[in-house]
Amino acid sequence: MSDPASSSMCASGRLDECSRVLLEAAGQALYGVDRAGRTTFLNGLAVEALGWRSDELIGRPHHTAVHHTRTDGTPYPREDCPIEAALREGRVHRGDGEWFWRKDGTRFEVEFTSTPLRERGEVVGAVVAFRDVTEQRRAERHLRQAALVFEHMPEGVVIADRHGRIESSNPALEAITGYTTAELAGRGADLLRSTHHAPPFYRELRAVLRAQGRWQGEIWIRRKDGEVQPEWLSLDALRDDRGRVIHYVGIFTDVSAHHEVKRRLHHLAYHDGLTGLPNRRLFADRLDRALAQARRSRARLAVMFIDLDRFKHINDALGHTTGDRMLGAVAERLRHAVRDNDTIARIGGDEFTVILSDLALPLAAGAVARKILRALERPFTIEGRELYISASIGISTYPEDGEDREALTRKADIAMYRAKELGRNNYQAYSRQMSEHFRRRVALEHDLRRALERDELRLLYQPLVEVRSGRIVGVEALARWRHPTLGDVPPSTFIPIAEETGLIDRIGAWGLLAACREAGTWSAAAGKELRVAVNVSAHQLRDIDFAALVAQVLERTGMAPNRLALELTESVLAGGPPQHRATLEALGRMGVEITIDDFGTGYSALSYLKRFAVHKLKIDRSFVRDIPCDANDRALASMIIAMAHASNMRVTAEGVERAAQLEFLRQAGCDEAQGFLFSAPVEAGRIATWCASEACLLPVHFPTPVVL
Repeated sequence: MSDPASSSMCASGRLDECSRVLLEAAGQALYGVDRAGRTTFLNGLAVEALGWRSDELIGRPHHTAVHHTRTDGTPYPREDCPIEAALREGRVHRGDGEWFWRKDGTRFEVEFTSTPLRERGEVVGAVVAFRDVTEQRRAERHLRQAALVFEHMPEGVVIADRHGRIESSNPALEAITGYTTAELAGRGADLLRSTHHAPPFYRELRAVLRAQGRWQGEIWIRRKDGEVQPEWLSLDALRDDRGRVIHYVGIFTDVSAHHEVKRRLHHLAYHDGLTGLPNRRLFADRLDRALAQARRSRARLAVMFIDLDRFKHINDALGHTTGDRMLGAVAERLRHAVRDNDTIARIGGDEFTVILSDLALPLAAGAVARKILRALERPFTIEGRELYISASIGISTYPEDGEDREALTRKADIAMYRAKELGRNNYQAYSRQMSEHFRRRVALEHDLRRALERDELRLLYQPLVEVRSGRIVGVEALARWRHPTLGDVPPSTFIPIAEETGLIDRIGAWGLLAACREAGTWSAAAGKELRVAVNVSAHQLRDIDFAALVAQVLERTGMAPNRLALELTESVLAGGPPQHRATLEALGRMGVEITIDDFGTGYSALSYLKRFAVHKLKIDRSFVRDIPCDANDRALASMIIAMAHASNMRVTAEGVERAAQLEFLRQAGCDEAQGFLFSAPVEAGRIATWCASEACLLPVHFPTPVVL
């Protein structure tokens, strides 16, 4: 359009036919303004875009109708209007990111060009060409956002062409694969393929992708450094309008952390959290596998049950934290005592099991057991302390002792209990006789639980004799069990069962009450008051209410506290928890006497006695037996007596059977004696009969024992 034609259009406000055709044929919206900023004409695209009819806008100021606010919505003064800059400055002005308003009050984003019109060299108006770029800008913003997401999303993204050649990837994929974007560009996606999957896996992946246009699943990729790691892959095929694949988009999500969590959960499910060893569940699984292998290869294997001896003493004395560290140290030594292909498991508490596979001979398991016992002999240094532990080990062998897991574990357990019965710190291989012995023991335990109800337990009393005068000054109460079919069951048989099962608490409470009640009967009948000694186990002393129980018994029977003596072993004091001291202090405040029984066979030290109110020591019979022929026993007995007296404690010698022993003890200054030289344990009635007389039990000049 020439300037003259344009000038005539603006001046007259009318368009000739040629100009109108040209305006309508233009590919963009156009409108004109005069020098005053009034609209002079609009083409069809402008009318359509603005929503006004031509006659509604022509003659009206374009700025107030179309372009009256800035992009932020604030009013746009006409003098600042960039469209009219062409009128003010006489030059073409282009705008981007401006807003035009429609008649209905909505707005849209535009690009525009304002070109001045001249007549005789003067600006008389302008032609404004604009186009709606709202959707374009929105799309551009979306693209920018998508690019930001693409760059910053934590998942790895790869875009490949229809042939599988990589066109682009994001930084997350670099972190996952170790390949830079430049290294991946143009390479085939097979670059990431690992040998973790067999070829059929990839064939199935391609088949699903062709048929469904998408494949999702876990795939193991090979990193640049050669490491293989798991990823969750979502792979989509992008198609054009004709349905042809033009691109593939893959999104990789690193699931190695998930796999690690799964691995840890699996480890926790099948391993002991304290020692890291297999637990009972994994032990059972491995034993089943080992048995299956042994059947196929006709091999031999062994199962070992290992139980730590008196481990509870460590827990009670030093706390569970120390005990846990001790278990960890024991587990480490067990690992080094067996072969790498053997299995060690912790099945609970202080119990361990071992599977010894592919044994040449059954005796080979015994060699391993001896190695384990030797490994445990060395002291353990835990929190600066030297601690010692031993173990009892039971062994069963496939196929001699059983052909399935249940039989082998049961028989190894039986053998382990037999090792404990034989003194602990040893191993025993299962034999048929053990099963019978174990069945008898289980039956005995069952009967012992009912013995109190059936009144089968009774107390015998062995006199305590004053060495200087030969008179009875007290008695020791000793529990006995008369079984209805087995007859008299020795204490060495039923007391360990009672301690292991916890029945010792009930039996001990019964014995304490019965002894105090019968002592009250003697006192009432004869007017003589004897001290009554009652044995107390470590299990009883752990009960926080034990002191209260003693007080209740004394009150119920009317017995004076100073007539009751409680006998405890050395290990109860030296290896007991802190609550032992509180219990003994409470008993001491009552006036109850505390006696250390079997002194010299346990810790053999007086240092721990300073912490407890101990009134008397009993020299163990093993040191009295060879007096006066053994010089070492004489020296040891004399030393114990002297040390006890220096600490204001009395001394009783037990197991006195010969007059020569008694004479030595008298010369050494021993206070009391007990043994068959004076009397075997007798019924309460015999003690009552003696109390009614005035005679001494054994004048010191008698050469032979007098038995009541």
